[in-house]
Amino acid sequence: MAGEFVYLDNAAATRLDERVLEAMKPFFFDTYAVATSEFAYTMGIEAREALDAAREKVAKALGAAAEEMIFTSGSTESSNIALKGVASALKKKKGNHIIVSKIEDFPVLNSARALEKDGFQLTYLDVDGDGLVDPNKLSDSITDQTILVSIQHANQEIGTIQDIESIARVCKEKRTLFHTDATHSFTRVPLNVKTVPIDLVTIAANTIHGPKGAGGLYVRKDTPLAKWMDGGFQEFNIRAGLENIPEAIGFVKAIELVTPEENDHLQQMRDHLIDRVLAEIPDTTLNGHRWKRLPQNANITFHFIEGESITLHLDLRGFAVSTGSACFSRSLEGSHVIYGIGGDHERAHGSIRFTFGRYNTMEEVDAVVTAVAEIAQELRKISPLKRD
Repeated sequence: MAGEFVYLDNAAATRLDERVLEAMKPFFFDTYAVATSEFAYTMGIEAREALDAAREKVAKALGAAAEEMIFTSGSTESSNIALKGVASALKKKKGNHIIVSKIEDFPVLNSARALEKDGFQLTYLDVDGDGLVDPNKLSDSITDQTILVSIQHANQEIGTIQDIESIARVCKEKRTLFHTDATHSFTRVPLNVKTVPIDLVTIAANTIHGPKGAGGLYVRKDTPLAKWMDGGFQEFNIRAGLENIPEAIGFVKAIELVTPEENDHLQQMRDHLIDRVLAEIPDTTLNGHRWKRLPQNANITFHFIEGESITLHLDLRGFAVSTGSACFSRSLEGSHVIYGIGGDHERAHGSIRFTFGRYNTMEEVDAVVTAVAEIAQELRKISPLKRD
């Protein structure tokens, strides 16, 4: 079964590339010391040099300086540090107002909700039917008490890519810090902090065939940020704890392995699936912007059917897809993203996310379209949601 299984949930996690694992191995078994330049033994110095080199390479992928990159355990921690660190640093100096979009991923959304419970004022910004933030509405929402705006680069469910340059310019003009969650766009969509005035950027390795538990937070020089974890003075005295050098090395290798040709192939699979589904399966709706979307993402609502039923039937046929973000899989709640773009209960519960990765093929795309067409036809015959 394992050899026949088709994995199309690469937005949740990707298969580790064997070349990434090979790059990591020496730092488990050979250079396994704590990264230090303070103690006079060779292995510790070598570990420090490897970590410094990894930091420089990850930062370079964003156009940043090495001293502006903090290694974390992943996107959840990175976004928590960004929102809560800025909030703690500025609440007594500037204000207590924070703006996030309504369709953010849970690390941002639930960090914002936690801060709201602690007394911060939150604005949850609307998006349009494609999931796009209106920069003018953002500008109108910023006050002299606004300390941070957090709007994702691209959405984790529907794949819509924001006009990040316009959003960043608005924040800069209003002298408000700007954080973006680039977990799903990093290396897939160009982003350079030298040309786009973003103050904090969340990135992660698990969506690009790197190791789970490896992430980073770009922090522009002089951005106020309170210490996140007490202990030692690691990660520029922001995140205490022994550095995870193998994960950092794996992150670098994963970045190096992403190519423009691979991203083009992902987009071709995306477009092929969207075109076939919309043309061949009745009563379907594409969620998210048709063209301003991640190359690896297709999210489609199959009307008059529960998405959970589709995923279960696809699983029985050897296909793995998602009903939304990975976090929804154990929840009966409909997707907050689909609701956020104006979808109703039926649309929110009937959406399926197909996300592609390095190891998928066009033949697999054709196979899953054929399978879902058959499943949709079967389920609609017995669906209590079907039209009269």
